[in-house]
This record gives sequence, structure tokens and C-alpha cells, in this order.
Amino acid sequence: MPKKAKAKSTASAPPPQRSGTAYWLFKTEPEEHSWEMQKARGKKGEPWTGVRNFQARSNMKAMQLGDRGFFYHTGDDKEVVGIVEVCALAHQDATDDTDVWKCVDVRAVMDMPKRVTLAAVKANPKLADMALARVARLSVQPVTPAEWDEVCRMGGLDPAKTRA
Repeated sequence: MPKKAKAKSTASAPPPQRSGTAYWLFKTEPEEHSWEMQKARGKKGEPWTGVRNFQARSNMKAMQLGDRGFFYHTGDDKEVVGIVEVCALAHQDATDDTDVWKCVDVRAVMDMPKRVTLAAVKANPKLADMALARVARLSVQPVTPAEWDEVCRMGGLDPAKTRA
């Protein structure tokens, strides 16, 4: 669960070139950092701090400005509640004194009209290979374009209108 820090660093070297938007899923405990708290940060966004997993760190280092992500509440609800956008590239996590961990900043883009539960994801055969259904503990996960479109449809959104 990421803990949110007040300090913000600037991004370091740009990530490798990639064509098109990539999609991600960011998990958070709603008691620590809820969707409503994320929306309240406005266009400034919020550093996605506190992640202490090497694969999740690698995922954040691969992100580019404008990449989109699902904002996912863990805990009792376990559901996608909104969409965020990467607004600052990977930089030093202000909650880390070891200089090992990185974070990106994300800002709220839109609500998910119909929340998409983990149970619904697992029940959908089109999402059988989605990291969310297979890798329970990974806090920052990649999402394929096909998975993105399907979760958006399940949540009552036109996938074309969710792209950057």
C-alpha cells in the first residue's frame, strides 16, 4: 500500500522510447489514499509513494507521461473506482531513505461509472490472464490494451474516450 508523501522531486532521465499509451493498474488501501483524496489533488496529482517491490518499481520506471491507469481500491471492496494519468515520470520516492525506490505522480482523470470488482474481473474469461486476476500482491501492474478496453466496458465507459 503506497503511503503518500508531501515532498515532490523532479523526474530524472527520460524512459526508453515507446509508441503509444501504456496502461497500468495502481492499488491503494482506501483508508490510506482513497479515490476521493486522489481527485482532491487536482491537476497537480499525487506521488505514488511507498511501493517496495522491484517489479512494481520497474513498472513505474517504464511509465511515460500520459500513460493511463486504473485506480484500484484494495481491502474490503477490491474494485476499480477510477482512471488516473501519469503526470510526472519516475523519480526518487520521498518516503525512501535508501535511494532505491522510485515513484511516479498520477492525477485523477475520470470516475468509473460502475465500479469493477475483483470478482467480476476473475469471472470474465476475457480477463483470465490479467495480472489483477493472477498476481494478487503486485501493487503497480501492467494492463494490456485489450484488458483496458474490457474493464472500461465493464465499468460503463467507452474505451475510446478513456485514451489520452
